[in-house]
Amino acid sequence: MSDQTEGETRTETPEPETRTPGTPLRRPVARLVAEAEAVVETVPVSVAAALLDDPGVLFVDIRDPRELERAGMIPGAHSAPRGMLEFWVDPQSPYYKPVLDDGRRLVLYCGGAWRSALAAQALGDMGRDDVAHLEGGFTAWKQAGMPIAPYVPRARAR
Repeated sequence: MSDQTEGETRTETPEPETRTPGTPLRRPVARLVAEAEAVVETVPVSVAAALLDDPGVLFVDIRDPRELERAGMIPGAHSAPRGMLEFWVDPQSPYYKPVLDDGRRLVLYCGGAWRSALAAQALGDMGRDDVAHLEGGFTAWKQAGMPIAPYVPRARAR
């Protein structure tokens, strides 16, 4: 017995295409970054340097701690690894860190400004309208001869 009534044609839902490993993704990361950069504020290194002593600005290094140990960081920056950033910024998260939500403007940076563009967009999507990212990331900062501080891990609470 058929589910079809007389005169009705059955349309089948096409199976989703299966991507072959190694073939281009539908939305590659370069496109995601370009889309993020189109909507987030990007701060040039020269402007960022002038913000170092601004009490209303917090630089946030979203690189992995191993990157910080190897290369150092912008003086006074707060380390917030990319994988925890959204959790640490959200007051409703059990991982909330008030230092990242104390009224200061956040200037995010990573190694080359790709992760920070995506992160700034994510925070904007969450409702933060006071977030920017550093053009060229830490690499551009270092190449410009800007100050670099050693990474000193914070003591963990016991």
